[in-house]
Amino acid sequence: MKSLLRAAVALVVLAGPASAQTITGNWQGVLQAGRDLRIVITIAEADGGGVRGVMYSIDQSPQGVPATITVQGSTVRMAMTGIGGAFEGTLTSDGNTLAGTWNQGGKPLPMSLQRATPDNAWAIPQPPTPMAADAPAVFEVATIKPSNPNTPGKLFTVKGRQVITINTSLSDLITFAYELHARQITGGPEWTEKEKYDITGQPEAQGTPSMVQLRAMVRQLLTDRFKLVFHRDKRDLSVYAIVVGPNGHKLTKNDTNPNGLPGLLFRGLGVLPATNATIADLAGVMQTAVLDRPVVDKSGLAGRYDFTLRWTPDESQFAGLGVQVPPPSNDPNAPPGLFTAIQEQLGLKLDATRAPTEVLVIDRVEKPSEN
Repeated sequence: MKSLLRAAVALVVLAGPASAQTITGNWQGVLQAGRDLRIVITIAEADGGGVRGVMYSIDQSPQGVPATITVQGSTVRMAMTGIGGAFEGTLTSDGNTLAGTWNQGGKPLPMSLQRATPDNAWAIPQPPTPMAADAPAVFEVATIKPSNPNTPGKLFTVKGRQVITINTSLSDLITFAYELHARQITGGPEWTEKEKYDITGQPEAQGTPSMVQLRAMVRQLLTDRFKLVFHRDKRDLSVYAIVVGPNGHKLTKNDTNPNGLPGLLFRGLGVLPATNATIADLAGVMQTAVLDRPVVDKSGLAGRYDFTLRWTPDESQFAGLGVQVPPPSNDPNAPPGLFTAIQEQLGLKLDATRAPTEVLVIDRVEKPSEN
């Protein structure tokens, strides 16, 4: 149950005899998912009719998740596509309790929601203050340590004011900082791919950095601590281009936090929920973690979106995470392969093509000191 939520407003669709007023208000309950997580759902009437809602996991994040809610008689269903979660509950006759089940990743858990009152309502944390647009995008302090060689996978994340990477090579840091695929980096010594580091950095400026600021900070770290010097070139490479499918995209627009960080965190091989993400963010994850070549955004879609992509990976995928994909199962209900899934679920396509592509040629680099 990691990274449950990101801020968004959810459209609530009502059917059957219930009215919007039946479920408007604040609802709260505890989800027991290894640890107790307090869930708050606010539902209010929307401008122009209908209702709108926001769901929060207040022990994990101050931001919400988009949901589509249907009411049929006394049954209330909520689908959180951005995180692959769903809730189904029964409204009691007094209208004050929704007793039901939370399901995420095929793991149903009991959860009941109570209508909150002014006296017992849980406070929703305020979202973090963004870093000023003109703030210096540099680390005030950063520690770099060799990773535990037994650590699987890799991680880039922001927790509070800390920027954290786990099990990342110099090549990983360059691909993140300059939005490249590993095939677009050349000329470096062998250790740039093999030696892994854990990095913890605190920005000099107050607030949470945007993705642009975060990449700029990592670029400065590469210059200051790894003494990276490079030049750019162009080469004809095989790439995947993300384009819109023939029937249009199927993504949910998220207009709530245009300068916030995206949420893209795998929940297993072939399960990628995304919140507040651009198509370029999706391309970045695909080329960094999943596919064997650069991925470019040719969709023409602006803005940010929420979605969940599920597919059955093959042996050519996830080399970027250092993971060996197990053989496919015989499960008839298994999701399709990536190229089919991205078209069926998101309305996008991955087109294989060749194109002149920018490459970064390393001229000089040094192993970093730890502090």
